Amino acid sequence: MKVGIAETPLSERIEQAEMEIERLNDIIHGMKDKGSIGEEVVRTSDSVRLKYRLEILKAEAEREMKCKRSYVKNVVGMISAYFRMAIDGAFPQLPQIPIPILPPTTKKFGDYQCNVAMVIAGKLKKSPKSVAEEILVHFPKETGVVDSLEVAGGGFINLTLSRTFLQEEIQGLCLYGFRFPPPLHFHRILVDFSSPNVAKEMHVGHLRSTIIGDSICRLLEELGHQVIRINHIGDWGTQFGMLIAHLQERFPDYLTEDYKLPITDLQSFYKESKTRFDQDPEFKKRAYACVVKLQRNEPSFIRAWKIICDVSRMEFSKIYSRLGIRISERGESFYQGLMESLVHELKTKGFLEEDEGRWIMWGGSEGKDRNPPLTIIKSDGGFTYDTSDMAALKYRIEEDKATWVIYVTDAGQVTHFHTVWEAAERAGIWDRAKVRLDHAGFGVVLGDDKKKFKTRSGDTVKLSDLLDEGKARAPRFFNAYYE
Repeated sequence: MKVGIAETPLSERIEQAEMEIERLNDIIHGMKDKGSIGEEVVRTSDSVRLKYRLEILKAEAEREMKCKRSYVKNVVGMISAYFRMAIDGAFPQLPQIPIPILPPTTKKFGDYQCNVAMVIAGKLKKSPKSVAEEILVHFPKETGVVDSLEVAGGGFINLTLSRTFLQEEIQGLCLYGFRFPPPLHFHRILVDFSSPNVAKEMHVGHLRSTIIGDSICRLLEELGHQVIRINHIGDWGTQFGMLIAHLQERFPDYLTEDYKLPITDLQSFYKESKTRFDQDPEFKKRAYACVVKLQRNEPSFIRAWKIICDVSRMEFSKIYSRLGIRISERGESFYQGLMESLVHELKTKGFLEEDEGRWIMWGGSEGKDRNPPLTIIKSDGGFTYDTSDMAALKYRIEEDKATWVIYVTDAGQVTHFHTVWEAAERAGIWDRAKVRLDHAGFGVVLGDDKKKFKTRSGDTVKLSDLLDEGKARAPRFFNAYYE
């Protein structure tokens, strides 16, 4: 089969033709100025030039429409539609049934095979072969896609595609590339993925959420949807109390203008503060006091918090740059003010129940399969992940105007998200008829012991180390493959 090569675009070909017309026009008028031809000839030439121009435009437009294949076709979908028409014509009394279109077991049976006749035969108590023959009688005659149909033994319908159709489609792909057709319904889609925690380095477990989330975004963008990429980082919470307390002691000059934290390994800094928090009661008290002052937005504590976040943000950006990831940060801290208004709303509407000092909210209906309740307010008055996730969902629906939200996290969080959604629906925040919610779950990276993969020292494997190892091994792999 001969396939054409890429041609000059329509706009350029028309521009070239116009330039040629203008060149001829200059010649004609030049001859008039010299007295070589008369005025009537010039007017006739202008008319011919206009007609010539219109003919070129028409011919080029027709040629473009004939050759161009804007979107790749769903061949199986088209064949299914033809079979649906044939079945509706042959057996109008039948309800809608699945129509399996599968590749044949061997090439001699054509390009595709359909066994729907056997399904129908079982329902109508007829032989599969007679049902298949009846379907063929009602199959559209001029599809431009199907070349031939044949009933094989047992009622299988073998189908061969038109070689002209295949040639035109392949030629279109070679000339104009691969493009998806536009979706039937456009969505404004928010994809929540990656989501590392501040003060901790990204580890091997973040790779799946980051890559899967980015892949989902790329696919939806290619389909024509408007996609919002959100990195819901963990940049708020009680852990910042111990980090700030440790920072104050290790680097007392941190409030100096344009101060840059001299930390290259934030993970070690986190471990040091965590060890002190667990072993030193006095340090633990100071850490809790720092949390309270941070939540009150006291300037020096906000400054310390921003310094820690900036160090993490720089490390995150290095990973995203290596992986080619585009993502916008909107962490838990963004929703602090929104959580306060959300709690007030839920209390006012009577959705919260007091339980041993904390305030909880149930999601779906009562019963043995009911998920555990959400903890909206802790006994110490603080908020939780449940609160921030519910506030985030409210913001995404009401402010981002998302019609579809996708959460890309490990499968262990599926119950949490479903409970949040049920509670949001109960509170009137989410209307499932208007907004689609999905959890794209995945497993965790396991070691030989079937537990979460860790280094020999018991630490999680840094994602940067994994990428370095992959880069180092790649040349050896390719060299061995091509030897």
